[in-house]
Amino acid sequence: MAADYVVETRSLTKVYRDFWGRKKKTALNALDLTIHKGEIFGLLGPNGSGKTTTIKLLLGLLFPTAGDAFVFGEPAAKVEKNEKIGYLPEESYLYRFLNAEETLDFYGRLFDIPADVRRKRAGELIEMVGLGADKKRILREYSKGMRQRIGLAQALINDPGLVILDEPTSGLDPLGTRWMKDLILDLRSKGKTVLMCSHRLDDVQDVCDRIAILYNGDLQTLGKVSNLLEDANRLELRARDVKESPELKADLEAVFRKYGGRLEAVGHPTTTLEDLFLRIVEESKARPGRRYQPPAEAAAGR
Repeated sequence: MAADYVVETRSLTKVYRDFWGRKKKTALNALDLTIHKGEIFGLLGPNGSGKTTTIKLLLGLLFPTAGDAFVFGEPAAKVEKNEKIGYLPEESYLYRFLNAEETLDFYGRLFDIPADVRRKRAGELIEMVGLGADKKRILREYSKGMRQRIGLAQALINDPGLVILDEPTSGLDPLGTRWMKDLILDLRSKGKTVLMCSHRLDDVQDVCDRIAILYNGDLQTLGKVSNLLEDANRLELRARDVKESPELKADLEAVFRKYGGRLEAVGHPTTTLEDLFLRIVEESKARPGRRYQPPAEAAAGR
């Protein structure tokens, strides 16, 4: 496992079987994936595509049928490595009759964090997630968005190196969603690695460095968001400090300097992550058994 890999899977496969041992569903099929230290990685796919199974395998909550998964260089089944992981599930199963301070104190105890460090860390996290004015209220009185915030604080109580977020903006209003995305970017700036699953593709597009799209347990595409969204069949020119005119249109290549403008960017225009996602899913339906193949140059370098 390379030194900068936080997560690596090698032909990771999970097959669910019925009572008699007959194959019922292949939830994940030979997944090869690496997540680098300090990046925000998006794991996407429709319901039933294998995202949750992948997360459970990385956390050691499930055992693979075949293949391997490593987190921080350790086998995913090794429980001790979870001390370096923070996990926010889609539905946070928190104790409803504890308040925010008591909740974080409880989870801090599970990690054997000293009492003084625990109190300091809990206070900082409560302020960070914007619950300072509500820290004495019991969680039963919290809205879904507030429960999402305290759930995130709980996921960060152990100062993890890897943060796994399942639908992190679920239940948040637009302001809360923007806050969550800014916080995810801040985690990256602090050297954290973030693995996030979300059905809100605009959120993924805003924060993720790389993404993988799964469909029916198969990896369909993988790469940098900017590269995957690039439309290589069209060329886009952008200029500033110049107004459109018939003369400008007629002599576009030479006219920028003539009209006092300057060329700001040349590149390929992009589609949206939502359009890419829908196209990948439709192609997968039309071509059963389709699987992602790494570029030839990447395969040659392995």
